[in-house]
This record gives sequence, structure tokens and C-alpha cells, in this order.
Amino acid sequence: MSTRRLRLLSANIQAGSSTRGYHDYVARSWSHVLPAGNKRSSLDAIAQLAGTHDIVGLNESDPGSLRSGFTNQTHYLAQRGGFDYWSHQPNRRVGSVASSANGLLSKLEPREVIDHPLPGRISGRGMLMARFGEGDAALLIAIAHLSLGAGSRASQLAFIAELLHDHPHAVLMGDFNCSIDRPEMQALFRNTRLQPPNGVVPTFPSWRPQRAIDHILVGDGLRTSNERAVPAALSDHLALSLELEVPDLALR
Repeated sequence: MSTRRLRLLSANIQAGSSTRGYHDYVARSWSHVLPAGNKRSSLDAIAQLAGTHDIVGLNESDPGSLRSGFTNQTHYLAQRGGFDYWSHQPNRRVGSVASSANGLLSKLEPREVIDHPLPGRISGRGMLMARFGEGDAALLIAIAHLSLGAGSRASQLAFIAELLHDHPHAVLMGDFNCSIDRPEMQALFRNTRLQPPNGVVPTFPSWRPQRAIDHILVGDGLRTSNERAVPAALSDHLALSLELEVPDLALR
């Protein structure tokens, strides 16, 4: 079977803000609502990293509010990183001051992109899903940012499992806010063809990674290699990068 090798990246970019230690959550809290703080140079660094990949999933990409200088950060990264195709899913908005979105950057043209709001005790979480082929064998790329609470995460993962349950060429990536060994994650693996990762790659906090809460999970019809964590400028999360071996039939 002929295959194509793609490079994937999953990055929580913290809207281009800089966090170099827990003290910055307080000392630099203004950067989460104001456009200052050299966000543009951070975005340029993220674009340079993203541009070495074929498909990128973004979390906490500002779709255009006060803190980003009313810049759609997903669009900006697409332009700077050399991506012909991009889409975003705005989720949480705090007036016109701050907003957050899931984003997709791709050098391959998706056949369709669908927004799915996710259930949860507090609204504002979503999954962005792109299809890159036809039929049941198509490559599906799903980008999600899950809740902090275990109960909400469980309902969100159950919803996602219904959408991905029998797809051998599905990829689910993003900030899960939990480790692989959590019960809700084990339920996801039982109810889909997604596979647990081969190893643990800590991504949070970026300055001293101790928790593996960002993941790229792939279906049993796909193979991965070279998974590693890399800085996403000065975000509080490291990004995850890997190579994905995809059957040609999944992209037709």
C-alpha cells in the first residue's frame, strides 16, 4: 500500500502571550486582555515553526479581539507560515476584550471543515474537524480544547467518540487538560479506533514540563514517528510535533 508522510503540529499558543513562570500569570495578567506585550514577534516565531509542517492544530488562537489588536491570529499564522488553507472556530469571548478559538492550518485542501460545539457544564468548548478524503477511509483531523473539570471532559470525549468511533484514519489533537491515564481517556480508547501514544511527552508548563496534557492521538490505520515537544514561542504549553504515515487512499 502506498503512503504519504505528513508532518503534524498541535500547539496551544496562548494568544501569543508570554509566560516564563507561574509568577507571569499574575505579573503579566494584563497581556491576556491588552494588545501590548510583543505578541506579533511571538506569532512570527510560531509561524516559522508551523511552516515546517503540513497540518497544524491551534488552541487559544485569538480570532480578533482587543488583546490581539483585532488580528485574526489563525489567518495571520496561515499567511506567515505559507498555508493555503485555514479555518477557525471561535469559542469563548469576554466582551470585545478577549476571545479564543481552535484553528486549522493546512497545506492540503480539506474536502470539508465542520464546527462541533462540545457539551459541558460551562459552554464555550468546541471541536474543529476537517476531512481530507472521501468515504469511510478519509483522513479526519479533529482539533479540540477540553475542559478543566473531569465530568465535562468525560461528556466531551463521549461526544467526540461518537463522531470518530469507527474511523481508522482519524487524528484527534489538542489541549486535553488531562493525562492519558485518566478514566475518561480510557473510555475514548475503548469506544474509538484511536490508540494511546507510544510514550509520554510532557508539555506543561513549558518552562519546566511535568504534565503530558497535550496530545496527538491517531487511529489504528495510521503510523507515527518522531514525536517531540517544541517551544511555541513563549506560550505556557510546549507544542507537539510528529510525522504521520497516511495511506494514499485516505487522501483521495
